[in-house]
Amino acid sequence: MANEGKMKKHKPRRFYDYSLLFTIIFLTAFGLVMIYSSSYYSAQLSQDGNSAYFLIRQGQIAAAGFVFMLFISKLDYHWFCKFAGLAYVLSYVTMFLTMFTPLGIEANGKKRWLGIGGASFQPTELVKISLIMVLAVVISRLGLGINRKKSAGFVIALALPLALMVTANNLSSGIIICGIVFIMLFVACKIRWPFAACVAAGLLLLIFAPQLAEGMEMLHILKPYQVERIMVWRNPELFPQDGGFQTLQGLYAIGSGGLFGRGLGESIQKLGFIPEAHNDMVFSIICEELGLFGAVSVILIFLFMIYRFMLIAGNAPDLLGALLVVGVMAHIAIQVILNIAVVTNVMPNTGVTLPFISYGGTSVLFLMMEMGIVLSVSNRIKLEK
Repeated sequence: MANEGKMKKHKPRRFYDYSLLFTIIFLTAFGLVMIYSSSYYSAQLSQDGNSAYFLIRQGQIAAAGFVFMLFISKLDYHWFCKFAGLAYVLSYVTMFLTMFTPLGIEANGKKRWLGIGGASFQPTELVKISLIMVLAVVISRLGLGINRKKSAGFVIALALPLALMVTANNLSSGIIICGIVFIMLFVACKIRWPFAACVAAGLLLLIFAPQLAEGMEMLHILKPYQVERIMVWRNPELFPQDGGFQTLQGLYAIGSGGLFGRGLGESIQKLGFIPEAHNDMVFSIICEELGLFGAVSVILIFLFMIYRFMLIAGNAPDLLGALLVVGVMAHIAIQVILNIAVVTNVMPNTGVTLPFISYGGTSVLFLMMEMGIVLSVSNRIKLEK
């Protein structure tokens, strides 16, 4: 009995990142406020006068996702990483069903949704989380061997087929997946020059995007609508009623917000001017209603979240935990950067949501699962020996 009491007394206390948890709660709650503010006008028109339709739908999924996140956070991440291979295979299955069977739901010429039993979700979100888990498991098992060309090539080969399938169907998700793989390999590898070369190639691609797009259209690699997006990006004012309409309306919203904005709920551009204002373009509504102050505040909150990820990864019990957190961090960071860059016309419109804030049930559900993984890693950190 004495030994048992001694063992309980010396049982190590474990860390749990409540700062990250409160950040998730704040971003989700703020997202619900902005979804209602940016969608009540369009919801009244499209949902038989139910102005809170998108708020209620998002709130229900966010609440379910939050409970699921807390459940995952109390599990040992080593346990659920045993199912990484199954999730990887399931990603291929769902992508195949979406692209090549009647179960795929087509919208705007692309099959991005999978409908099963009256419910639908985007398989690309499953691909992101499954790849993070698979790459974390593989790289942690390779250890220092990841610095060999064959090992790095094997990791890329694992991700490349899925990345190509996703890119063919959803360019923005394809970019995010490639970015996740890039950052996880960058963190794991000692050799840096290939990554620097990739960054340089990416910058050149942005600089010469119009010329490359025209050449790729001639070779039938890109479709006309994809080339149009690039041309709109360079000169949106030349396409005020076509491809540049959404971009220009978003820029008008940002410009009219000023320093402190028009006030919450007072946006003009959401009244039928910005298509899908509660989705990809919600950041422009934040800028219009809350001004530069609100926009910078949102960015700072995301930076704080990235800081918490780095802190957890740096103190993770093992390489597997650290890589899981790095993968999630890469996903969040890239998606935030892409969304803000698109809204501000720094890069071509790729249709990417702002994490936790944009409307999207599948997105928020899988984001909560990823947050559960990060919190699970944090909960395995020992505060004392």
